Amino acid sequence: MSPSNPLRVAVIGAGAFGRNHLRVYNDLAQSGEAVELVAVVDGNAAVVAEASAKFGVPGFASVAECLAAVKVDAASVCVPTVFHRAVAEELIAAGIDVLIEKPIAPSLEDADSILALAAQHGRIVQVGHLERFNPAVTAARKALHKPMFFESHRLSVFTPRSLDVDVVLDLMIHDLDIVLSLAGSPVREVRAVGLPVLSPKVDIANVRVEFESGCVANFTASRVSTERVRKLRFFQPHQYLSVDFARQDLLMIDVTAAAGMDLKQLAAMAQMLTATGEHPSQGLSLKKVEVPQGEPLRLEIAAFLTAVRDRSRPVVSGEDGRAALALALEITSAIAAHAERAGLTI
Repeated sequence: MSPSNPLRVAVIGAGAFGRNHLRVYNDLAQSGEAVELVAVVDGNAAVVAEASAKFGVPGFASVAECLAAVKVDAASVCVPTVFHRAVAEELIAAGIDVLIEKPIAPSLEDADSILALAAQHGRIVQVGHLERFNPAVTAARKALHKPMFFESHRLSVFTPRSLDVDVVLDLMIHDLDIVLSLAGSPVREVRAVGLPVLSPKVDIANVRVEFESGCVANFTASRVSTERVRKLRFFQPHQYLSVDFARQDLLMIDVTAAAGMDLKQLAAMAQMLTATGEHPSQGLSLKKVEVPQGEPLRLEIAAFLTAVRDRSRPVVSGEDGRAALALALEITSAIAAHAERAGLTI
């Protein structure tokens, strides 16, 4: 599709996520991409008026009002999770392809309904797991051969954003999606503990997932931390890889048999090397991979637009989003079961 015949896109929901989608679509259009931002929709009159003025597009109070006034080919769904199904299905039924912010829905029933309707109407559904587009993750995927252990930490300071879901659906689901895509194996067992701290929902959680392949993944997520951490480490035979999402860094350490280190020793060595920059010990080969920098959201939206133009399977499909949601919900059930055993109220 040429710039003279661009995809016409709308953003539904002009909150924090929606404003970022608006910015990226606008930037892509101004840089000559074959896309035109044609509408913004939000039920809050002040919010939609501000977004409309800032990006120079018509603003509407509802999807129905928008579709009655302008032609839309594709849309970002950036409303709260509880409204994903209603908004996505209204768009899909009107023949519009959708990029749905993560998680795809609050329940598997809602997710299945969205996917069934998309299949019926032949529409593209991409889910907004933007860390899949982090350049460091892309680089790490190229080095993947037999991952056996993952360790994920995603910590944030408390904000009132996204309190309609718990920390598993808010933060941890990013890493669940990535590890599911890297492990490539069905889940065998889930163990989890979590607690509410500053909100009525679980704000901090620790999870252990074992896969049928024998691979194990540990996840820690918190939205009540005093620091921001977004890291994923994984081990495969004779190799350790460390991904820093925020810095878009990838550190690889290859281990010869002569090194004689177990996984814990290797992890400790890698953390020391990362902190000090010292040369690795004998038997260890340290490499900081050259990673081309890029904004994950821009890469995500560009990939969505490509899928819409080519009618191809998205990088993060609706089915991928459902799989991440299914694991997240299994984790929340495990947290609830643990709380009951421990006599906790959550």
